[in-house]
Amino acid sequence: MARIRPSSIRWLLVALLAGVLAACATGPRVSSDSDPRADFSAYRTFAFYSPLAIEREGYASLVSGRMKAAARAEMEARGYRYSEDDPDLWLNINAYLQQRTDVSTVPSVDYAYYYSYRYRGYVAVPFWHDRTSVHRYTEGTMNIDLVDARRNALVWEGIAVGRASRNQDPVERDAAIDSTVAAIFAQYPHRAGSGAR
Repeated sequence: MARIRPSSIRWLLVALLAGVLAACATGPRVSSDSDPRADFSAYRTFAFYSPLAIEREGYASLVSGRMKAAARAEMEARGYRYSEDDPDLWLNINAYLQQRTDVSTVPSVDYAYYYSYRYRGYVAVPFWHDRTSVHRYTEGTMNIDLVDARRNALVWEGIAVGRASRNQDPVERDAAIDSTVAAIFAQYPHRAGSGAR
């Protein structure tokens, strides 16, 4: 029997996370936070943090490469220039999966039937009870962090959380990654060298 390495399982989980948007009609829940003391007008360049949180094993995967490309495109669309030599910002990406359980209880009515000798027929008697259903699903979270390279301090974080889809072809997976990264950056109100929009 072949052994599965823990790193292979981890990459499989990250690949599943790529479907964060696919199973949710409304998309992921996106939130962000920023350091109010950070001077965003001073940032003009960026590079990827090393090692990137989604590349802890020391190498890039197809999924991590797509996430990096989508994040770089979003930063460059905001006027930032990619510079590995002396970046103002480090960009880090993290993604993980968690098993979740939804438990819901709804009132329900059923009927018991009894034969009545008095009425010479069956009588329906209602009775009420709670019906509980349990649904297990996989929830994916993607974080994008921007770190002030000189202070080594987090200045902005965007987070997307949603149900992960398991059945995606590469085209759907890549589209889901692009749209999730775009949804996160939609919360980023700054442009290179100009502060808030």
